[in-house]
Amino acid sequence: MDQRVPFDSPSLDATVLRGALAGTGAGFEAVAVRWPALDTVDGEGLLLRPLDGATPRALIVALPDADWTPEQLAGLEPGVPPAQQYARRLAESGCLVLIPQLIDRADSYSGNPAVRFTNQPHREWIYRMAYQMGRHVIGYEVQKVMAAVDWFERLNPQLPVGVYGYGEGGLLALMAGALDERIRAVGVAGYFNRREDVAWSEPIYRNVWSQLEQFGDAELAALIAPRVLIVDASPHPRVDGPPAAREGRRGAAPGRIVTPPMEAVRSEVERARRYQARVQLVESASGPGGEAAMGLFLRELGAGALARAGATPQRMSMTPPRQERQVRQLVDFTQRLMQMSEHRRKEHFARLDASAPARLEATSAAYRREFWEESQGRMPAATEPLEKAVSREYTDRSDYRGYEMTIPVWGDVFADGLLLVPKNIAPGERRPVVVAQHGLEGRPSFLVDPLDEHNVRVYARFAEGLVKRGFIVFAPQSPYIGGDAFRVLLRKANPVKLSLFSFIVGQHSRILDWLATQPNVDPARIGFYGLSYGGKSALHIPAIETRYTVSVSSGNFNEWTWKMVSTDFPFTYPFTGEYEMFDFNLGHTFGHYEMAALIAPRPFMVERGHRDGVGIDEWVSLEYAKVRRLYNEMGIGTRTEIEYFPGVHQIHGVRTYEFLREWLGLK
Repeated sequence: MDQRVPFDSPSLDATVLRGALAGTGAGFEAVAVRWPALDTVDGEGLLLRPLDGATPRALIVALPDADWTPEQLAGLEPGVPPAQQYARRLAESGCLVLIPQLIDRADSYSGNPAVRFTNQPHREWIYRMAYQMGRHVIGYEVQKVMAAVDWFERLNPQLPVGVYGYGEGGLLALMAGALDERIRAVGVAGYFNRREDVAWSEPIYRNVWSQLEQFGDAELAALIAPRVLIVDASPHPRVDGPPAAREGRRGAAPGRIVTPPMEAVRSEVERARRYQARVQLVESASGPGGEAAMGLFLRELGAGALARAGATPQRMSMTPPRQERQVRQLVDFTQRLMQMSEHRRKEHFARLDASAPARLEATSAAYRREFWEESQGRMPAATEPLEKAVSREYTDRSDYRGYEMTIPVWGDVFADGLLLVPKNIAPGERRPVVVAQHGLEGRPSFLVDPLDEHNVRVYARFAEGLVKRGFIVFAPQSPYIGGDAFRVLLRKANPVKLSLFSFIVGQHSRILDWLATQPNVDPARIGFYGLSYGGKSALHIPAIETRYTVSVSSGNFNEWTWKMVSTDFPFTYPFTGEYEMFDFNLGHTFGHYEMAALIAPRPFMVERGHRDGVGIDEWVSLEYAKVRRLYNEMGIGTRTEIEYFPGVHQIHGVRTYEFLREWLGLK
C-alpha cells in the first residue's frame, strides 16, 4: 500500500557514547545500522559484513524470531544456542548478512503514558490500529525486508539474495519470498504449517483478512516457485499467550503458538509440491538453522559450502535501544494514516451522487455491495425452509403476548429471539415492526424483564415500551455473547473473508423473511432500534439490508475511525479487551457517516447520552453533521435527527419512540 523510500545505503547507528561497531567474529564484523523503509519508518538491526572489504558470496536477510535480538542471532548476546545462530554461521561462510530488529512480544510500550497501558504484545498493539487502516504489522515488516533487498540490488546486482527466518521471522521470510522475485532462495524455520488448523488459535497479530480464501502456506510456496523454498521443520517458538494481565495492564487477545505434528508440516509440503513448488524439507528436532538446513540454503544460492563454526564472536559495544523506537515509529505512522482517513473516505465515496434521493439510491448500490462483500464478508442466502421455525409462549400480559422464536438459517445455524405482539391488533390489520437489539453480552429478555437494576437503567425495558405503544417487536439474540467464545468465531471467520456481521446479517435477513410471512406484519414498515453493540448493528445491518425502512442507533454512533485507532483517549479500542471490533481497512472506506449514507434516504436517527463513555459529544456531533448535511442537500432533512440527553450509556426512549412512530406510520 505504501511506497518505500529510496536510499543509497544503510547508515551507521552510533552516538558520541556508543560506536556503531557491535562486535567481531570469525571473518566478519557486526555494525549497528538503520535503513529507510517507509516515510518516517526505518528498519534497524545489525549488518554482518566480511572483514577487509572482501566481496561477499551472497546477500542475506536473516530474520530472527520476534523475541530474539539481532545481537543474539549474531552470537554477541546470550539467549540463542550457538547451533541456532544462523546469521552468524552465514557470515562466517562469507555472506553479507543483515539482521532486522522485529517488533517483539513484550508489552513495555503498548500504550500511551499520557492515557494508559495494556498487556498487549507490541505486535498486537500495532496490529489493532494498523488492521483498521488496511495495514498490518506483518506488512510493515515485509516492507523493511524488501527495502533491504532494494539496497542489495544496488550494492551488487550480480550477487544472489536470500532470506532466512525463524518463528515470526519465518512468517516474514515466506511472505517476502512470495512477493519479491529478486529473492533467489527462501528459508522458513519454525513456521510452515497447515494454516487452516491454527490460524484462529494463534496470536491475533497473525490474523490476515481473507488470506485462507486463496493462500495457505502451500500456495505461498507456489508463489516462490520456480525459486527454492527450504522448510526447516524445527520446533516453533513456544508462546503460551500474551504477557500476563496485571494492575493497569489488561486487554490483550488470547493466542498460542505450538509446534505442529511433523505430519502436518509434511502434508503441507506435499500440497505445495502438487503446485510444482520447489520445496526442500529438512526435519530438525534440535532447532532452526542447523548444519543441514544452512548447507542446503547456501548451495541453493550458489554461494558454496557452509564454513565450520568459528570462535565465539566478541562484543564491542552495547545494544542500541531499538525496540521502543521501532514501536513508536509504526504507531506514529499509523496514527498519521488515521488523521488523513477522512480525506481517503471522501475520495473513496466520490462516485456517490447525493443530488437527489433517487440518484443516491442508484449510486449507493455498488458501495453497498462493496461494504457487504469486501468489508463485512457475504454469506450465501439462507438454506433452511421457514416452515422449520418454531415458537413457544414466553409471556401473556394484559396488553401483549410474547413468544420465544427459533428461525432456521443455514444447517444448524438459526436466529432466535422474542416476538412481542400487542393484543389490540384488529382482524386483518397489519402493524409496523421494530427490531429491538441488545448490546454486548445482552439477552432479548433484558429488554422486557431485566435481571437487575443495571439492565433496568441501561435498556429501560425498551422492547416492552415499544410493544405497549402499539408496535410488533422482535428482539433477536445476537451472537456477541459468551466472552471469548464469540470472538473465536470472528478469529475463524476473518481468514476466510468473513466477520461477525457476515452471520448477523444472514440471521437478520432470515428474520425479515419470516416477519414478512406473518399476517399482522406490514413488511414495508420494519424499523431497527439498537443500543451499544445493537447501535453498531443499527448501522452495519440496515446499510446492507434495505428492508429495514427506519434505523435508530443508540450509544454507538461516533467518529468511528478515531474510536478504533486513536491512542490519545482512554475510551478507544486500542486499549480495550474487545479485540473483535477491528475491520480490515474500514478506516479508509466506511466510517459511520458512510454507513449512514448507505441507509439514506431512509429515515435515520442517533440517540446520544452526554455522559456516554463510548465517546464524546464533539466526535459524535462532528460525524453526525455530515449525515445532516447529506439529508438536507437532498431536501429530506426531516428524515434524520439526533437527540442528546443528560444520561450515560442507556436507552433514553423519548424522541426515538416518536421518530419510529412517525416514520413507520403507526397511528
